[in-house]
Amino acid sequence: MAGTRAGWDWLKGPEPWTRRVVAGDLALAAVVAVLGLGIEELDKGSGRRMIAGVVLVVVLTLLRRRLPAGTLVVASAAAAFLPGALFVTCLLGWSAGRRIVGVGRALTAFILAFVATVGLGVVSEWSNMRPLLVIVFSTLLFLATTVMPGLASRYWSQRRTLLRALQERNAQLMRERAMVAGQARLRERQRIAQDMHDSLGHQLALISVHTGALEVDPKLTDRQREAVGVLRQASVSAMHELREVVGILRDGVEAPVPVDEAAQPAARGVAGIAGVVEAARGAGTDVRLTSAGQPRPLAAACDHAAYRIVQEALTNAYKHAPGARITVELRYEDDSLVVEIANGPAAGPGAGEVVSGGQGLTGLRERARLVGGMVHAGTTEGGGFRVAGVLPYGAEPAGVADAADDFGQQLQAHMLNGAPPMDWAAVDRELAMTTRSRTGGVAMGCGIAFAAVVLLVIVIGAGAVLLLGTVNDAMISRADYDEVQVGASEKEARDRLPSGDSILTMGLDAKGPARPQGSKCLALLATDQPAELGHDLVFRFCFKDGKLVDKQAYEVKQ
Repeated sequence: MAGTRAGWDWLKGPEPWTRRVVAGDLALAAVVAVLGLGIEELDKGSGRRMIAGVVLVVVLTLLRRRLPAGTLVVASAAAAFLPGALFVTCLLGWSAGRRIVGVGRALTAFILAFVATVGLGVVSEWSNMRPLLVIVFSTLLFLATTVMPGLASRYWSQRRTLLRALQERNAQLMRERAMVAGQARLRERQRIAQDMHDSLGHQLALISVHTGALEVDPKLTDRQREAVGVLRQASVSAMHELREVVGILRDGVEAPVPVDEAAQPAARGVAGIAGVVEAARGAGTDVRLTSAGQPRPLAAACDHAAYRIVQEALTNAYKHAPGARITVELRYEDDSLVVEIANGPAAGPGAGEVVSGGQGLTGLRERARLVGGMVHAGTTEGGGFRVAGVLPYGAEPAGVADAADDFGQQLQAHMLNGAPPMDWAAVDRELAMTTRSRTGGVAMGCGIAFAAVVLLVIVIGAGAVLLLGTVNDAMISRADYDEVQVGASEKEARDRLPSGDSILTMGLDAKGPARPQGSKCLALLATDQPAELGHDLVFRFCFKDGKLVDKQAYEVKQ
């Protein structure tokens, strides 16, 4: 049992025999076998020979993946005796050119196949045709049906192997580039984190200390003390956020909250919007918060984006429309959360020059896009301003598609995280070059095969012209046959007869009745042939000792 399984595994070879592969091979073998049966029919082959040819074609087609060289040699040898196996040599030549590893092995296999084709062809046709013509015709046929498909297949296979190697090399370079870019980004993030910690941290700490001292100043009124308290709480919240941002930039994770500050953590989601609105009211701003629909949980990124949209919109309202009434509305739709912040026109003149980086709304749009949402901002008819964000309940990253490398391969998933943007123009150029290369390889292979077929047609045409030119040297009429009498001198008889130097008369003198002992015979075809196809009427003249000693008229079967 184990030996049978080992033999089956060896027979299958490196390529798996799936149902699709076996079905394709059987269909291909059926087409080749039908073509071979046509040749056998033209050659008047027996039923046994036809069955043998079909079985041979099927077996060789199935074994060509495991034994490319052996099947090629066997098919080349069998084609000399089984004409129906001629077309399978094209398939086996293609398979051998693609699957034989090493130039030396491939050359040896094709040489052995050539020797088998020519040698056995000469042996099988020795009695009917001149060996030189057999060698020439077999060589041309072998070049057209075996060598040319093998060369085209080998060229195509080598190009495919080269492209695969280039793809693997390109993927490795892409991974290395992503690693280098990641390290560079990490160093830059660490530098930015250090700068933020050293500059903003220091300034916020000063604000917190000074507002804390000012809050207990007995000269302040209750209203002023309340406003200073709001400022101090805002500075503490800013310190919390700065610590989180610095931690993410430096280490990729949020920084831990100190124990003494954990009692009042800063909310960073929809739950924290109420706190932001309450803080704005405490600072004297008229802000109203409304909610519609059934509240639903959001993904962490979407939850944080909603908080940032409200926070940034309120900040813009403080700066650009001081004293205006602000409405904050949360609407839980069927598939998304709508966050809308609107304010009326400014109630009075501003406090002077407004310090703004000009990147707030741009940042909000980018933040919403990354989670699959969108942000719209613009003026209203009454002279106010409106900011509306639409955020999905689940995070749906947008703008990150499956990136393809320069050879069309899908990149590894881990390469997409933080990978530099792809140059799509370069990708398209490389893909176009690859497509042209593959198309060029197929075109070259087809061109080689076409050239071989053209060469074979030229040779056949030349042979036909040569054959027609020698028809007069191979045929004689019944009247001329009757005029030549037995006993005439050889010279006189040959002067009245054609030379017989034609491919049409080859082997005819050996067929028919027995020749006189020691005589040399000249066989010619009759100009008036029998009506039955496959039969030829032959006139034979035998000479001995300078005289015509015998003449015979007989039919031979082709």
